[in-house]
Amino acid sequence: METPRPRTAPPRLPAALDRRPLTAFFALAYGLSWLAWIPYLLSGNGTGVLGFTFPSVLGTSQLLGVLPGAYLGPVTAALVVTALTEGRAGLRAWRGRLFRFRVGWRWYLGVGVVVPVSILAATFALPQAWGAVRPVSAFLLLGYLPMLLVQIVTTALAEEPGWRDFALPRLQNRLGAVRGTVVLGLLWGGWHLPLFLTEWGGFPGVSWTQPVLFIASCVPLSLVMTWVFNRTGQSVPLVMLLHAGINSTYTLLWPAVFPTLDAGGDTLVVQLVATTAATAVLLVVTRGRLGAPPRGPSGTGSSPVPRRDSAALPR
Repeated sequence: METPRPRTAPPRLPAALDRRPLTAFFALAYGLSWLAWIPYLLSGNGTGVLGFTFPSVLGTSQLLGVLPGAYLGPVTAALVVTALTEGRAGLRAWRGRLFRFRVGWRWYLGVGVVVPVSILAATFALPQAWGAVRPVSAFLLLGYLPMLLVQIVTTALAEEPGWRDFALPRLQNRLGAVRGTVVLGLLWGGWHLPLFLTEWGGFPGVSWTQPVLFIASCVPLSLVMTWVFNRTGQSVPLVMLLHAGINSTYTLLWPAVFPTLDAGGDTLVVQLVATTAATAVLLVVTRGRLGAPPRGPSGTGSSPVPRRDSAALPR
């Protein structure tokens, strides 16, 4: 009688994730979002390969076309990789940063006011802006807060629990605040690339310079966000407010103040100018630390990343 051969157990997925959680996170975030965006890219709102268009909700097709993929990617990737590699302790830390609202009121006021003011001020770096400026109506200002709230619960909530809550602490602990944030900024910007083949990115009138400018502007913007994140005790809500403020300004205020400028190309130049200027100041003032805590041997900040809770997720 033939002796049965012993089976070789297949490698366990959590063990592989333990070694490269950041790689797993970015691969999953990109994969899930890009897969979910395929119908939008192929619809009449994009390349037009398929014979249907996404209906407009609140004046835009992006809520139904872009938002599902945005929610599915970074948030799901952060949740899954954290649960598999760090267990309950990691999920508690991730959730703690996500609900860290108890930050001084001056931060909320500062971010809420400085973001739109700096964007509008930076627009005057464009020579054509001086003759294009129009006063802001009181009605428009009243609409800014509702727009801000919409942006917080849509775009900001869909992205920041992944980029800033999961990836940033690990990247800056491994590479330092500046180098880690540069990597994050490039990957964050690259995640948006398929959307330039839709009306989100101005397709079909989009040029190759627009995605390049967009990704380039994501790097200094990420450096500013890293400073806010670190200085507020790793408060994700403050970063979400910053993200939402930028989107709200370009969606509502900027087109009204500068109605004759190009909302597709000029806004990208303005964003690059504003964030580069802010980053230069922060790098000088913080001596390149951006408010980061001392780097530990691994994980988040100066403390190691909590490993898998063996009681919750046995190996």
